[in-house]
Amino acid sequence: KDQLHLLDQVKMAALSAVAPVITKAPVVSTGKAANTNSMMVWQPHNNRFFETFSFLPPLSDGEIARQVQYLLNNGWTPCIEFESAEKAYAETHGWSGLDSSVNAGYYDNRYWVMWKLPMYGCTNPEEVLQEIRSCTRAFPECFIRVAGFDNIKQVQCSSFLAHRPTNDRTFAPVNGRQVGDAGARSGGGMAPPPPPPQQNYSWQ
Repeated sequence: KDQLHLLDQVKMAALSAVAPVITKAPVVSTGKAANTNSMMVWQPHNNRFFETFSFLPPLSDGEIARQVQYLLNNGWTPCIEFESAEKAYAETHGWSGLDSSVNAGYYDNRYWVMWKLPMYGCTNPEEVLQEIRSCTRAFPECFIRVAGFDNIKQVQCSSFLAHRPTNDRTFAPVNGRQVGDAGARSGGGMAPPPPPPQQNYSWQ
């Protein structure tokens, strides 16, 4: 009996040694409920955006030059494109029935008119800035963007706005791009959003 009792003790000790240690899961806090500024609602009216960086204020020449340098560092060819305000922003996909809004992540009219030819062999961002200025003088009421083309993969790898039409009011200032922001309430230089549709909803 003593041997059996000793054997049981050895087994229990062995089981205890390999038993997993269960620790209490850390409590994850999302912060105070009052801190809702990090979870605001995007203002969908008069607040259009175009691909990369269009959620930012207009880029300065220096900022555009740095982005062009990024394209060059990656071996991409800068291309300048422009399009009228009526055709630059696509909200439908014609008769295909596809959802081509920017909210769906897929939209038509991605090909704008190209300014001259792709700038093969370009090594200086200032050359691109000069062409942007020339395009702006020729088409001040058009959207102008810079695209980066990878001639090996045969795809466009980057694109960002370099100029908006002079009287463009389709975007909101930075402090008015979320519902409830001060800029959205005051207008901030943009046209006021249209009233919501009249529906007989009841929340009672």
